[in-house]
Amino acid sequence: MWVAEGWTDYALLDCSRGERLERWGPYTLVRPDPQVILDAPRRHPGWERPDARYVRSPAGGGVWDNHHLPPSWEIRYASYVFHVRAMNFKHTGLFPEQAANWQWLRACVEAASRPVKALNLFAYTGGATVAAAAAGAEVCHVDAARGMVAMARQNAASSGLGASAIRWITDDCRAFVSREIRRGRRYDAVILDPPSYGRGAAGEVWKLEDDLFGLLTLCADVLSDQPLFVLLSSYTAGLAPGTLACLLNHVFTARFGGRAQSGELGLPIQGAGMALPCGAAGRWTSTREATIKCNIIDATQ
Repeated sequence: MWVAEGWTDYALLDCSRGERLERWGPYTLVRPDPQVILDAPRRHPGWERPDARYVRSPAGGGVWDNHHLPPSWEIRYASYVFHVRAMNFKHTGLFPEQAANWQWLRACVEAASRPVKALNLFAYTGGATVAAAAAGAEVCHVDAARGMVAMARQNAASSGLGASAIRWITDDCRAFVSREIRRGRRYDAVILDPPSYGRGAAGEVWKLEDDLFGLLTLCADVLSDQPLFVLLSSYTAGLAPGTLACLLNHVFTARFGGRAQSGELGLPIQGAGMALPCGAAGRWTSTREATIKCNIIDATQ
């Protein structure tokens, strides 16, 4: 498991009975989590009076209850600054377990010792965009949701990243990659975190099980002659981490060589000596040397 270490403004305080208790800066939130199936005693005092709890509705979706939060607030990870808020479907605008991937991709960019152009697809509020740009990469950030791109811009600006470091695109990811290929634009790294289901800016339908392989094939065509890495994340239930490595090997290792790895993403549970599984990631690097360098850095941070 790749565990997200190094947080000071976020902590997973406790888990029990289908919920997780979290600290986001000065606020405590309770959110449902299908991975929390243990019925552990709720000894942490934060369970009693959280600032907000997301309560699921039998009809689908849910609402934030006991809502004592500002419209938004800042949390930090390393030099990165993110604006979070209570959003629909229990989200906050940030997935803290992705810090394990931010460390890895930043290490890969810095170890390259050359200019790196990175393409971030389904880029959401820009956690990976901020990490890659902070490491010195030139980043193209693509998401179909205009509101998410706006939040990502705010996160990048608050993290001290100049406007010239990032190109902001609101578009369907498949359509954009196809156009980049026709334009002759190439990237040294591709980052993607596709949803299980979604719609593009013009109503295009995305279904991961039907469309992911085709998109990865397009991504192989948009890579440069000296590609550095591909980072693929997934929160789709039932999709094993090994499946991600299989896809990456089939598409990228077969064409460029290198190596793919995969694993679960996890968050340490404060004081418990264990981590909560939160998603999956696949990491492809073009050379074994690059993989080893990044793993050594990842393991020591």
